[in-house]
Amino acid sequence: MTPPRGAGGLPPVFVAEIVGLDESGMPHAAPARWTGAGAPPRFPVAEPRRGRPRAPGVGDRVLVRRHAGESVEIIHNMGAARPRRAVGVWEPGRDGGGGLVRPAERGRRSAIRIAPGADDGARPGDLVAVELPGGAPPGRVAEIIGAPGKPGVLSRLVLERSGAPRVFPPEALAEAESARPAAPEGREDLRDLPFVTIDDEDARDFDDAVWAEPAREGWRVIVAIADVAHYVRPGSALDREARRRGNSIYLPDGVTPMLPAALSNELCSLRPGAERPCLAAHLCIGPDGALLRRRFARAAMRSAARLTYRETQERGPGDPALAALFGAYAALRRAREARRALDFDLPERRVLFDAAGAPRAIEPRPRYDSHRLIEEFMIAANVAAAETLAERGASLLYRVHDRPPPDKAESLRSLLASLGWPPPPREPLTAERIDAIVRRARGRPEEDAVAAALLRAQSRAEYSPRNIGHFGLGLRRYAHFTSPIRRYADLVVHRALIAALGLGAGGAPAGAAPALAELGAALSDAERRAAHAERDALDRFAAQLLAGRIGETFDARIVGVARFGAFAALAGTGAEGLIPARAFGERMRFDAARARLVDRRSGAEIGVGAPLRARLAEADPIAGTLRLDLENPQAPWR
Repeated sequence: MTPPRGAGGLPPVFVAEIVGLDESGMPHAAPARWTGAGAPPRFPVAEPRRGRPRAPGVGDRVLVRRHAGESVEIIHNMGAARPRRAVGVWEPGRDGGGGLVRPAERGRRSAIRIAPGADDGARPGDLVAVELPGGAPPGRVAEIIGAPGKPGVLSRLVLERSGAPRVFPPEALAEAESARPAAPEGREDLRDLPFVTIDDEDARDFDDAVWAEPAREGWRVIVAIADVAHYVRPGSALDREARRRGNSIYLPDGVTPMLPAALSNELCSLRPGAERPCLAAHLCIGPDGALLRRRFARAAMRSAARLTYRETQERGPGDPALAALFGAYAALRRAREARRALDFDLPERRVLFDAAGAPRAIEPRPRYDSHRLIEEFMIAANVAAAETLAERGASLLYRVHDRPPPDKAESLRSLLASLGWPPPPREPLTAERIDAIVRRARGRPEEDAVAAALLRAQSRAEYSPRNIGHFGLGLRRYAHFTSPIRRYADLVVHRALIAALGLGAGGAPAGAAPALAELGAALSDAERRAAHAERDALDRFAAQLLAGRIGETFDARIVGVARFGAFAALAGTGAEGLIPARAFGERMRFDAARARLVDRRSGAEIGVGAPLRARLAEADPIAGTLRLDLENPQAPWR
């Protein structure tokens, strides 16, 4: 792990704040006071030594010691008097003598002791949230989440573990409920243009609408985005809560929105037939996809139709109402291919529920050209926003994406070597090299595993006022503009445009620029928190769905190998489970250099992409894990 930039000036011991969690749930800390250049550095929190305080919750201040510039160890929890929360399964003791809560965190085995009379009436097996006064047991049951099999309980578990806010403060709700529709006066009138929204069937908010027509130079496109800045003013209760949340979190059975429903589902949602205020990006697109001209305006619009991706795909470019949209998309697609933008196209999974709210199936989410159409329109509008603000010399939050770091590229080389492919040179990974790997993997059994490895090899995209471009999209300047209902970063860009272009009230306040680095770091952490929660929920719903199929066998494919076993994805659901090393028998040897399992006798090998038959041995919805056995331990070596 490379030391955080600019962290060299920090002392060995300093006060830090827990600012977020990574994908594995590891806390990250940042200096409580930072005067260096750029965003404050963030450090992973090392596993505490025996006798040291455990990692506190997000927002806590702690005294930490640096470890070789790579991580920090908490040596004193400055907020130790604050209760710490944990989630787990309640197990009552005998004769009312308290009990234990078995934590839901993966890999954590130690139970939390609960004081007598502090169970809040929980029943055996209930999922509960526990408060640990002073950060250590004994604790008390603060909230009963419910029985694990009840609808909504797994999502509540995920949100509680993530630390994401769930309940809006009364003052924020009051502001949202008192909001009134914006008047069209003083806005550019686009109400007669037949805008359409194009989203998934299960979309819950509609913050973008599109329209296009042929033009002499190519295509005229308007991307209309909900004018959230009209309703959410800087410094308001709504603004403070939206900033705290950072973004909406979308789980399979519901959404934890950034904004209250009165705004996210009503006044800011571009529903068909409803007059709505918007911030409109007027774009002139050349035949080669070049952005020839751009203009932003506050406008009034009315969506003519709410289309789904499937419906749009079925109607296609032959539909007169959609022909211009597909024509402009074709031009934008040519530009994307010319600049070698990365396109891993990993399959997404969605959970289908029965009438009682229990998962009944998990299936791949279809991927159409209509998805790409909307993506290209949104990218064009995002580029236009970044270019406009940069041209005006305005401070803004860029969406930046650095080149792949060398340490992650090494993991990719190991995987490709295990497949017998020539690994890329030991030089920085370029877009051309990555594109060549994607093309070679297309249609092969290991395609998804290679795409996932390529994705893991990338740097994380982040929000920052310091522009370094966007490597993945091959763009010099890029910002997020198109989703202000669900991303606070987009609202920040809207306000910057309003202020820089003199578009009325609700713009960025004077003096906001110095805080952008800290804001970008906080929003990047909130985004990672949401992404981790969404993956966590999918794993738990998959385990719940499969819990009734213990003992069944499935076609599966190896997606990863390690010394302790192999991970396999089950056909149909895509759910991943661990096959312990012991399942392969004593003949198994792990070849770390090539990331393969090798039969000591025959020399036969198993690696990423290998098919096999796996028996489901265990499914734990609370932990979100599956354990698999081999249907025939001898078969994989054949």
